[in-house]
Amino acid sequence: MTNQRPSKIEYYLNIAKAVSKRSTCLRRKFGAVIVSDDYESIMTTGYNGAPRKTDNCIDLGYCARDKAGIPHGQRYELCRASATHAEQNAIINAAREGIKIKNCIMFLYGENPDGTIVENAEPCRMCKSQIINAGITKVYVKRINDYEEYDVEDWIKNYPKEFTPENTEGY
Repeated sequence: MTNQRPSKIEYYLNIAKAVSKRSTCLRRKFGAVIVSDDYESIMTTGYNGAPRKTDNCIDLGYCARDKAGIPHGQRYELCRASATHAEQNAIINAAREGIKIKNCIMFLYGENPDGTIVENAEPCRMCKSQIINAGITKVYVKRINDYEEYDVEDWIKNYPKEFTPENTEGY
C-alpha cells in the first residue's frame, strides 16, 4: 500500500472543499482558506453565506435570485447566500478576530449543486478588490484535474483604467 502525501497546495484546497460544505447557497458552494506566507498555518476560513444571524437560502428552501430570474454572476447585491462570498468571509473573519493576513495566501474551492467542481471559477471583481486591499499575495483555485495559481500583483497591474461593456459583463 502506498501512502502518498498531498502537496501543501492540494492539502489546503481539500480543506477549502471541506469549508465549502458549510455554504448556505443553493446555487454554488464556495470555501476559502487563508494561510500564512510560509504555507504552514491556517489563519482563517470562510464560505459563501447569508450575513450572520439572518435567514439563509437553505433554511428558506428557495433561492431569491432564481425566483427573480437573475443569471449567475450578476446582481450579487440581491443574493442572500452569496451576498458574502467565501473570500469576503475569510477576510472578514480575520478582521473580527484580529488576525493578520497581509502577505498571506488564499485557497478557493467551488462546487455546483451536483457536486462537480465549478469550472473556470475565480474571484469576482468585488472579491479581487478586497483580496488586493487585504494584502493577500497569491490565490489558488481548484480546477477539475489540477489548480490555477493567481499572482495578486498581476490583478493590480491589469486593473481596468476604465469600464467597458467587455470588462463589466457579469457584474
